[in-house]
Amino acid sequence: MASEMVLSKRLKNPGGAWFDAYVADGGYAAAKKVLTAMTPAQVIDEINKANLRGLGGAGFPTGKKWSFIPKDSPKPKYLVVNADEGEPGTFKDRYLLERDPHALIEGMLIAAYSIGCHKAYVYIRGEYIEPYRRFVRAIEEARKKGWIGEAVQGKWDWEVTVHRGAGAYICGEETALLSSLEGGKGFPRLKPPFPAISGLFASPTIVNNVETLCCVPPIIRNGAEWFAKIGTPKQGGTRLFSLSGHVEKPGLYEAPVSVTLRQLIEQQGGGVRGGKKLKAVVPGGISAKILTAAEIDVAMDFDSLTAAGTMAGSAGVIVMDESTCMVKALLTAAKFFAHESCGQCSPCREGPGRLYKIIQRVAAGQGRRQDLDVLLAVAGNMEGKTICVFADAAAWPIQSYIRKFRSEFEHHVETGTCELGHAYAHH
Repeated sequence: MASEMVLSKRLKNPGGAWFDAYVADGGYAAAKKVLTAMTPAQVIDEINKANLRGLGGAGFPTGKKWSFIPKDSPKPKYLVVNADEGEPGTFKDRYLLERDPHALIEGMLIAAYSIGCHKAYVYIRGEYIEPYRRFVRAIEEARKKGWIGEAVQGKWDWEVTVHRGAGAYICGEETALLSSLEGGKGFPRLKPPFPAISGLFASPTIVNNVETLCCVPPIIRNGAEWFAKIGTPKQGGTRLFSLSGHVEKPGLYEAPVSVTLRQLIEQQGGGVRGGKKLKAVVPGGISAKILTAAEIDVAMDFDSLTAAGTMAGSAGVIVMDESTCMVKALLTAAKFFAHESCGQCSPCREGPGRLYKIIQRVAAGQGRRQDLDVLLAVAGNMEGKTICVFADAAAWPIQSYIRKFRSEFEHHVETGTCELGHAYAHH
């Protein structure tokens, strides 16, 4: 498996993050090849053949997205990098920004050339202080070495601006990010028009995740077939999986997207902590529907997890052992979503807060018999009825936790206590 790794080589060595070490390892060779020997259409075709999917969570084919940029538009074209990694349980982009920043810069340059972009923006999560500092240092290195600025390889002018967010989870949604980048409140926008047609400053814009763009240089260097062969028929390559929770070895692991959830937990993570039994797993960040211990023989590509009734999302894998109270776990998720709604749409402005209050009551031993059905009804009335999918993300944990562990919730309601003996007051 080690010979197939795409991203993790430099992640293990933070000292190898800077320009000279990156170039010594083949860095900027792909950008040079693209700028001197390939047309934009040829680059997009190569990315399409590689089956690279968007690794921020949506899983949309990257080359296809790039091809949506109108070639005859008189407006400037923009590339925006979504580095606003706010999904709980996810920490992959942080490591790429800190330990392999030039891979992102090279991927950005290739993408910019492919879509006809001369101005790129990187929107970094405000809490990411060290990733921001290290990435800015890499930007300055690349500029001094002639990879950012005018006449890169005598062929391409482009500039990069790094913008820090202010801690709003909703700004991880691409249109809310664009609103924030323009100086407005981070409100999502109705689609269509999609950003490729009317995005930043009402101009054609591509928004890509950090990890997605870091995969681009290896694809160009090694060929689309190499990358495609590592993955599944519809999704090429590897992914960085953020593995946390009740495992012996939590951390960041790279594996082909065909790896199963069981393999990630048992082989990479060393199994459930303390020899306890597995109870449940969140496979793609806290908004993904939860899976039970009996459902972990599933591949971690987008399509397999969708077929299993959940999603790959941001690949934030959160493991819960038999000591986990599912009411308390859901209470934590509900509190997060109640706090982070931007409030633009009524179902999302009112729903997550109402859900949190009901779960609070159940957790405190004051639940009512009808509470569980009310929770499911409120969640159902939020799903699919808002401008962005935040309301869906807030509803999915409610639906999956209650449906898969209903007896545990019923015990809380009927007895006012946790069947595992946990005790907790109001959050």
